[in-house]
Amino acid sequence: MGTLLDFLQAGVIGNFSWGNIGMLLVGCFFIGLAIKKDYEPLLLVPIGFGILIGNIPYARGMGIGIYEVGSVFNTLYGGVTGGWYPPLVFLGIGAMTDFSCMLSAPRLILLGAAAQVGIFGALWSALYLGFDPKHAAAIGIIGGADGPTAIFLSSRLAPEFLGPIAIAAYSYMALVPVIQPPIIRLLTSRKERLIRMKPNRQVSKRMRIIFPIVAFLLCAMIAPGSISLVGMLFFGNLLKESGVTERLAQTARTAFLDAITIILGVCVGCSTDASRFLTPESIKIFALGAMAFGVATAGGVIFAKVMNLFTKEKINPIIGCAGVSAVPDSARVAQLVAAEEDPQNFVIMHAMAPNVAGVIGSAVAAGVLLAALQ
Repeated sequence: MGTLLDFLQAGVIGNFSWGNIGMLLVGCFFIGLAIKKDYEPLLLVPIGFGILIGNIPYARGMGIGIYEVGSVFNTLYGGVTGGWYPPLVFLGIGAMTDFSCMLSAPRLILLGAAAQVGIFGALWSALYLGFDPKHAAAIGIIGGADGPTAIFLSSRLAPEFLGPIAIAAYSYMALVPVIQPPIIRLLTSRKERLIRMKPNRQVSKRMRIIFPIVAFLLCAMIAPGSISLVGMLFFGNLLKESGVTERLAQTARTAFLDAITIILGVCVGCSTDASRFLTPESIKIFALGAMAFGVATAGGVIFAKVMNLFTKEKINPIIGCAGVSAVPDSARVAQLVAAEEDPQNFVIMHAMAPNVAGVIGSAVAAGVLLAALQ
């Protein structure tokens, strides 16, 4: 019996800390949130289980930890630290995204741009709290509510904070249905929430094919640092819209995207070893991320109200919340809030316009920050 206890003390049990136990509870909470509440299960289940894997203590030198060179998890984690998983995710996103909702109402692109205020608000707040410019920029991108973009930028500018930034970004993406509705109701009146918008016009096939090519060239010239993200996004969209590469588009948006999401989620979760993750800086990052997301949501809603002051055809300001990059969850939230006031008011297709514009906007913002600070 004594030999067994000595063995256990020298192994896993002897190396457990309260931090590890706390992180294991966080991992279980993520998994429970995904299964019970259906909050981003495709992200939270891999991340949650990855947290469990990353917080099982073991004797150093066994070659199994994510930070041990040559281990399986360390090899897979190279795609996170190297920043090459996010562009592959963007390829799949592009192959499943329909930009016609945005092309049919170009003015709604401004709502996607306005929501990026959260990124720069968090950036300045992080600078005020003492983070250096590179770290502040990586933290600020959480405001875009775009996990892959947050990972891409933090891997370049703040690799030591990659875990907290990625977890914060994905956590707030998952909590969109909880965070956004109170902000929308606070900033809008019932009369505004009842506004009905005209149906979107049809967009020709030619325009849908030309758009990803022209949009990529424009984004690349404005923000060369975003080429790897927007390049793969628009390439995936061209596969979808061309009509001659449907097999490639189908693979990109299904099996390929699913495989990358699994590996990315597990690796991000594994990186949250308690000794590296539970720090005062992590708490600040989560607080700044929450502020950034709230400001981004408010920025889109308020800008829609401002636009209504100058246009005859009114915009339902609810759809401004969809300017963040959480596709399509923010658009669904807009629809749910609108339906509470009028079940026959369908705004989801209008909300998709700033939603997909926000994806482009956050990628371009990341490119600008990368070019300015790297």
